[in-house]
Amino acid sequence: MTVPYNLNSASVANAAKSWLIQRGVNVIDMAELTYFLQKDYYPTLTMEQCIESVNAVIEKREVQNAILTGIQLDILAEEGKLMPPLQEMIENDEGLYGCDEILALSIVNVYGSIGLTNFGYVDKLKPGILKMLNDKHGEHKHTFLDDIVGAIAASASSRIAHRKQAEKEIDHPAGP
Repeated sequence: MTVPYNLNSASVANAAKSWLIQRGVNVIDMAELTYFLQKDYYPTLTMEQCIESVNAVIEKREVQNAILTGIQLDILAEEGKLMPPLQEMIENDEGLYGCDEILALSIVNVYGSIGLTNFGYVDKLKPGILKMLNDKHGEHKHTFLDDIVGAIAASASSRIAHRKQAEKEIDHPAGP
């Protein structure tokens, strides 16, 4: 008798968090990007709120799936284990190869249009940790990871924007 497939969600979450750290990315890095995206809109925003929001985004299974998939593809490209021409496209982060952004969009799609526009902004600007991840001269290839990290920060900033709006509505309900 075969045992039915049953992957423990905690093991997926732990692997996603561990793989991020192994690739040089931590929650603070992503929270700093989140703060960068939202500080001008919410002057009382704290890093603690950004950290909380990043952690909430990472707790979603769709996000964990994207993290694990993207990092695995980056590692396989570093090891030269992909078949051509995919190997060369991912290894060199080819401009016409947009699957890395599409995978990242699976994260921001959970958080709506604010997440999408913020993702596009940080993807072009490459602030903070994204600059290091996008560097093509190091031993690591982060074709997918830079977009995933940007998407997590963009999603966390969207989450903050929606929560701040909800707080505002509680404090100042609209009249009839």
